[in-house]
Amino acid sequence: MTYVLLALAQGLLVVAQADLLSRVLAGSALLLPLAAVVAGRAVLTLGQGTVGGWTAARRKRALRGRLLERGADVTLLGRGLDALDPYYAGYLPQRYAAAVVPLAVLVRLAVADPPSALIVAVTLPLIPVFGALVGLHTRRATERQWASLHRLGGHFLDVVTGLGTLRAYGRDRAQAKVVRAMADGHRRATLRTLRIAFLSSFVLEIAATLSVALVAVPAGLRLLDGSLDLRTALLVLLLAPEAYLPLRSLGTRFHAAAEGRAVLDQAEAVLAGDGPASGAVRARPGRIAVEDIVVRYADDRAPALEGFSLTVEPGERVALTGPSGAGKSTLLRAVLGFARPESGRILVDGVDLAELDLAAWRRQVAYVPQAPHLFAGTVADNIRLGRPEASDAEVRRAAEAACAHEFVAELPDGYRTVLGERGLGLSAGQRQRLAIARAHLMDAPVVVMDEPTARLDLHGEALVAEAARRLLDGRTALLVAHRPALLSVADRVVHLTLPEVAA
Repeated sequence: MTYVLLALAQGLLVVAQADLLSRVLAGSALLLPLAAVVAGRAVLTLGQGTVGGWTAARRKRALRGRLLERGADVTLLGRGLDALDPYYAGYLPQRYAAAVVPLAVLVRLAVADPPSALIVAVTLPLIPVFGALVGLHTRRATERQWASLHRLGGHFLDVVTGLGTLRAYGRDRAQAKVVRAMADGHRRATLRTLRIAFLSSFVLEIAATLSVALVAVPAGLRLLDGSLDLRTALLVLLLAPEAYLPLRSLGTRFHAAAEGRAVLDQAEAVLAGDGPASGAVRARPGRIAVEDIVVRYADDRAPALEGFSLTVEPGERVALTGPSGAGKSTLLRAVLGFARPESGRILVDGVDLAELDLAAWRRQVAYVPQAPHLFAGTVADNIRLGRPEASDAEVRRAAEAACAHEFVAELPDGYRTVLGERGLGLSAGQRQRLAIARAHLMDAPVVVMDEPTARLDLHGEALVAEAARRLLDGRTALLVAHRPALLSVADRVVHLTLPEVAA
């Protein structure tokens, strides 16, 4: 309703300004009323901007709250909703002005000079017709641009958040290429949209200019032969451009707000949507020997792990226990090559880990973290992280071995179900079993697990422990565990203590 009232006021002021200006130029009016009308238009323009900004902020706040409840992704909540500013603050007010102002101009022209009003009435529809033709292409191009940005933002967030997992599975370089390709696709989509926007502006400017000329030329000829007085001719020349201007501006605002319209469509869609894995175990590497290592993080004065030694024989499953801060997770990071020891060394079959190709070493290690990262993609693609070439049958066998097949089969599209970012929609136990299925499919001879049963209820713990038991059978394993269900899987338990703090 506010937009309608503002548009009516704008139409009245446009007609009043042209009328007064034509009288002033013809020498039959004072400047003071004209100055008051011009000031009124300036205040009205300022008020439209304020109302539009306030409306945009209020709508975005309400929409963001509803989307948060639905668990919408960060691209939609951040960059996406910000694109609504041109839609609410620019396009919507201009749409009402484009409906009211030309009508007000036509009424005034019909009273002052019917022939000119007839020409305006005939040529005026050309602007929205041409704008609609180009706008159809604009909307499709903008939807493709927004879709590519949405995929890029979600995938990039997934990659950054799950970088440790990607490195552990040797997929970090491949994902860098994927992000680069997606960014290039978004760049091309943006350039296509800009080309269409420039073409649209050119078409609308040409149509409006020719239409004004069709009004101005006959009015000038009639003025010369004396059939049209000067004040009326001036009024026609001043009002004719004002009839086309709101429609031209609407076309420009449409392009600026096209992304916002695509975001609204997506927001509405979100709100409406209420046995062994694959063959025999590979040849096991030799023993893993940790020799008196010291690991210190850059921001800490005290070492996270000091003077620790451990030997894990081939096929042995060793569980690490101890209080928080004792260095259990640090040891796993050091074995994976994510944390470099300050002193001491880690030997794999007698070769220092520092001298090995870490990417090749990590291909021999399946990593199951405490909070596994699932990417925005299908269930099957998440399981295939370590072996992208695996067949559907292998993916299913891995899920069965990880006690995950039953709940996956109940998902809307089974293994083709697209998960939200970070596995949105799945329980902690389900995410953990998918991570174990990922490790099953990788079929690595060494398994590193970091408290996979943490924060699970008894039922979830039992399922994850059974899945872990199947995964570790016949493999060398180093796992952090506290609960009896997982400790029972280990052949040996090693207790770590807190490092001594110097006085």
